Amino acid sequence: VQLQASGGGLVQAGGSLGVSCAASGRNVSTYAMLWFRQAPGKERESVAAINWRGGKYYADSVRGRFSISKDNAKNTLYLQMNSLKPEDTAVYYCAADRSGRGGLYLGAYEYRGQGTQVTVSS
Repeated sequence: VQLQASGGGLVQAGGSLGVSCAASGRNVSTYAMLWFRQAPGKERESVAAINWRGGKYYADSVRGRFSISKDNAKNTLYLQMNSLKPEDTAVYYCAADRSGRGGLYLGAYEYRGQGTQVTVSS
């Protein structure tokens, strides 16, 4: 499975931005998918996940502001980010887990893609 994130950019604090992750090579409808991020000098942080049944998981830092979704027909994962804060600035990556179980543990996701930069200005 190849994953490619896109849609990042520069947005002001309080604004919204959506990023997407296109999967290729396999149909990921039965996979769990994850968004994680990494800011300069910081550890990687899982922010949102969706399992194969559509169950969703969010990190406390983004719950209520971010929304994860998946379009199986398009083989694409999405992350809608609202009420953005400067601390949300990071490179955002997507990942896939063939087991479909889901959850926020990054180690469970065997496929990881290229990221997209999201910058939130204050």
